[in-house]
Amino acid sequence: MPSAIGILGGTFDPPHAGHVAAAVAAHQQLGLDEVRVIPAGQAPLRSGAPLASAADRATMCRLAFAEYPWAVVDERETRRDGTSWSIDTARELAVEFPDALRVWILGADQLARLDRWKGVAELCSLVEFAVLSRDGISTVPPPAIAPLIRLTVLKAPAVQVSSTALREALRRGDSPRNGLPLAVARHIDERSLYQA
Repeated sequence: MPSAIGILGGTFDPPHAGHVAAAVAAHQQLGLDEVRVIPAGQAPLRSGAPLASAADRATMCRLAFAEYPWAVVDERETRRDGTSWSIDTARELAVEFPDALRVWILGADQLARLDRWKGVAELCSLVEFAVLSRDGISTVPPPAIAPLIRLTVLKAPAVQVSSTALREALRRGDSPRNGLPLAVARHIDERSLYQA
């Protein structure tokens, strides 16, 4: 049983170098035994459904993290009906790994709106958080949850990439190799994902 696990949730539509950098930074700096990469079914703070199917997003996550034996792609949220609530995942992981340190890994943009997450007070009691600084966005938690949150700021080289920008480039017919793990780019090409 792992004594320390990271939890990296997201739509991963598609997974990119920034996701990998966050997982690597958390694994190295926090001494995590494993990082659970958990693609969302339908993310509550995102408008519209993911463009790639749950199966394609899980496959792309496996490809993106293939060289990291400590990374485990966990498809629990894609199997749920309806919205993927992080609190539900945190509760399940607390039951499965009751004695493990559980660390939710997120970007600074997500931290800024963490107070809008469902059941955030309970979530703060179930997990610690690790935030990866991004684009100069503050790594200070929202005041409403500052007294509740246990937070570590991760240090990692800046990765200027976003899934939104990658999808837009692919829709235009560009091949954005920069920011996409090679195996993920290959899968996107083979499956003709994100094309107009």
